[in-house]
Amino acid sequence: MYKGIIFDFNGTLFFDSEKHLEAWREFSKRVRKETFTDDEMREYMFGRTNEDILAYLLGRKPEPELVEKLGKEKEAVYREMCRKDYKNTVLAPGAVEFLDYLKENNIPTTIATMSEKDNVDFYIEEFQLSRWFDIDKIVYADGTIPGKPAPDIYIKAAKVLNLAPKECIVVEDAVSGIEAARSAGIGKIIAIASMESVELYKNIPAVSQIIKNFDEIDRNIFNIKCNI
Repeated sequence: MYKGIIFDFNGTLFFDSEKHLEAWREFSKRVRKETFTDDEMREYMFGRTNEDILAYLLGRKPEPELVEKLGKEKEAVYREMCRKDYKNTVLAPGAVEFLDYLKENNIPTTIATMSEKDNVDFYIEEFQLSRWFDIDKIVYADGTIPGKPAPDIYIKAAKVLNLAPKECIVVEDAVSGIEAARSAGIGKIIAIASMESVELYKNIPAVSQIIKNFDEIDRNIFNIKCNI
């Protein structure tokens, strides 16, 4: 029985991995004249900060000014792609109903994302996240949190919920994010196969359940009495 739940956002609550892939492939060509491979994407992009990704592309730690400049350019391209593809810029299958259930039962919940503030503000407005989340409790890449697989983001997210990590569930799509949750001592890790195959997650011992949509999460895993 768990008391709260923490969601990754990109590839988890919003199936946008392909858009990020396309945007980073374009930037990869600009920076090093060749695109990211799929394996590089999995290893060095998902769950990482823009600084981490650019450091890999450049082969060195980039200056803060360069990180900000290139990062903002890439994210602006990504957000424009989302706006143009408005039919698919929606929350993941079953997410609305699941979030409604959490809200109705006063189950503590937040988002822990390595997205930066411009994107987080876009998500808050586009998906009306204040309907389910305390906006002030969303944890994002503010320049003080190491990228996943460092555990810091999930330790901080549990703290803002006033829960111990072992009392929390995390829903993640990225291998680096799953490792971050494991290292943080999260009680239950659910992998959502939004883009990767189910088989990938079967080989990760820290994963307790693999889902393709939020209807598959058992509502009985929450200790509702402690939250009412």
